Amino acid sequence: MGKRKVNRRQAWRIDKIQSERAARAERRDALIEEQLEGGDLGPEQHGLIISHFGRQVDVEALEGESKGEILRCHLRTHLGQLVTGDRVIWRRSPDSGVVVAVLDRHSELLRPNNHGELKPVAANIDFIVIVIAVEPYAHANLIDRYLVAAEASNIEPVLLLNKADLLNDDNRQRLEPLLERYRSLGYRTLQASTASSHGLDELKTLLADHISVFVGQSGVGKSSLINSLLPSADLRVGALSEQSRKGRHTTTTARLFHFPDGGDLIDSPGIREFALWHMTEDQVLNGFRELAQLQGHCRFRDCRHEQEPGCAFLEAVENGSISEQRFSSYRQILNSMQESR
Repeated sequence: MGKRKVNRRQAWRIDKIQSERAARAERRDALIEEQLEGGDLGPEQHGLIISHFGRQVDVEALEGESKGEILRCHLRTHLGQLVTGDRVIWRRSPDSGVVVAVLDRHSELLRPNNHGELKPVAANIDFIVIVIAVEPYAHANLIDRYLVAAEASNIEPVLLLNKADLLNDDNRQRLEPLLERYRSLGYRTLQASTASSHGLDELKTLLADHISVFVGQSGVGKSSLINSLLPSADLRVGALSEQSRKGRHTTTTARLFHFPDGGDLIDSPGIREFALWHMTEDQVLNGFRELAQLQGHCRFRDCRHEQEPGCAFLEAVENGSISEQRFSSYRQILNSMQESR
């Protein structure tokens, strides 16, 4: 579908709105610079971004008399895009605060937005908890996309099957072999249920003293899990659509929560499809641990792993040393990347 055409008056109004927004941003930046130069700001302090709202962020003070206090802060010009989990230097202003510097990240989770731009989702993460559920249907290819993203970000993934109380003789035959497939590759796998509290203690133990982010398609119960782990979070929970059995988005911005016994949890907006078109083929291959080990073992250097003789990948599938489902998922991801481009 082509772009909608606008008439002259509509174009004028759009330009006017954009100009007004730019002027407001310039005035705000000028005020911040004036406060910095005039000494109207307090001393520099360390802080942690716990949520992000456009040109403003919620910062938790990490030191001094205000330790633990949360303030809505403006961002100093040219800091780049800050996200939940960033550690920053901030200064108190007469009415709020100003972030004046950002510390180096040891990790970040990136994903493309609707405009095709690669944007960070959260920073300084130790675990990516990939939440799937008995319902909605757990698609292996979606799991693999998350794993590729985790491997590319050098963040350890953890696969969590939620709503385990809904397991029965029918779906267990599909889900247990699915979990075992990833467990055999060295990935941590857990099961939990907020209805029965099954597995919650084990999950808490894993997450303690680490920064984790929950990802997964809408409806898998991320918000319900967080409400069980942190009752004070009180996140809004969305029911599954009766028609599609898919979840409705209930989280609109990433937010960081503290566990009482240590550790932090970042809840990110629901993601139904994790696009990987921005990655190279080598990055995707490295996201499949068992396939990456076979790299360079094919007879031909330019092997496409499709039907070439002496292909180490195809031989491994044939002799059962790698999963046919995982290899198919790898090919599917590459094909979807080529179609997107």
